[in-house]
Amino acid sequence: MVNKKYGNLMSRRHFIGSVMFTTATAALISSCKTSRWETGCFTRPWAQYDYRVAFDGIAGAGFKFAGLMSSDKGLVITSDTTPEYAAEVGEEARARNLKIASMYGNVDVRGSLSDGIKGLMRLIDNSADAGCSNILLGGTTEPELVDDYYKAVAECCDYAAEKGVGLTLKPHGGTNATGPECRRLIERVGHSNFTLWYDPGNIYYYSHGELDPVDDAPEVEGLVTGMCVKDFRMPQEVNLTPGTGMVDFPEVFSRLRQGGFKGGPLIVECLSLGDLDYINAEAKKARVFLDELTG
Repeated sequence: MVNKKYGNLMSRRHFIGSVMFTTATAALISSCKTSRWETGCFTRPWAQYDYRVAFDGIAGAGFKFAGLMSSDKGLVITSDTTPEYAAEVGEEARARNLKIASMYGNVDVRGSLSDGIKGLMRLIDNSADAGCSNILLGGTTEPELVDDYYKAVAECCDYAAEKGVGLTLKPHGGTNATGPECRRLIERVGHSNFTLWYDPGNIYYYSHGELDPVDDAPEVEGLVTGMCVKDFRMPQEVNLTPGTGMVDFPEVFSRLRQGGFKGGPLIVECLSLGDLDYINAEAKKARVFLDELTG
């Protein structure tokens, strides 16, 4: 059943205050650790290999966090993944001293809203079973599905919070290609467990290089709890090791920090591609880049 309170959206000021309080609390807790930043890499650069090969490369590069995206069998974990398999993925990460910071997922409401809610709840369960603390959603490129998509997200926010899983939206084209578009959708849901996972490379990509993420980043003040570290090069290239393309990461990072993002996951999504040894070497370069970026 759809949450009847869904239509009673928070005021913009109350919602932003809620999210900033959550973000500030997380930053305060994390400041007691060695670093406030959780740097890592998604499995996407190793998409032609088993996810374990990606984990080996991520750990070998010196990262402590991994993100789940592509593997040779598709997405590593989906709503159809068995609990046993999800738990096995988590065990494989822990065996390499990795924590899973995020996993890419989707909300399928093409059949019905009810099916979308059930599917997202299964994905949340699988995320928890894998020891993953965040589900990264790409939104929808189909305008006719927007209402049901975000109703499903709204319905699942409390459930995800109970499971220790945050739900985030990334700039990903369609109705959520820019910071302001993402803001409207996040405020539409109006729940502090649904926040923004920023992606500067996608800001360039979906604007065909016309919108600089340095200019877009201030538009998401108070919303950001994680970041895909992704670069961009014209005309439409994102398979780049961060720091080799057009994104001014120090300035984007500075703008996001000014907007309240002072600690959390910074997970590399893409690297320059080649054979396995080359990808692993690029992962090490990306880790050094993030070490320098975060000081």
